[in-house]
Amino acid sequence: MTPHDGARDETGPWRSLPPEPRLTEREVQCLTWAARGKSSWETAQICRISESTVNFHLKNAQRKLGAANRCHALAKALTHGFIEF
Repeated sequence: MTPHDGARDETGPWRSLPPEPRLTEREVQCLTWAARGKSSWETAQICRISESTVNFHLKNAQRKLGAANRCHALAKALTHGFIEF
């Protein structure tokens, strides 16, 4: 295959980017409190939900963002503009 035979170069600058993750309002809310240093228990008290529900939302956000852990999810959420500091 040569560069002139019509084949697409998938490493080119015009290749399509993966779609932006879609986070729910509650996922963003839990990420925001985590970014402010709140534990899952503290976030649960603030949001009036259970601690396991907070962890559920944080795990879903982590999965959607393709993050390895909570800290990584917070960094990606900041980078994508889902939360602000």
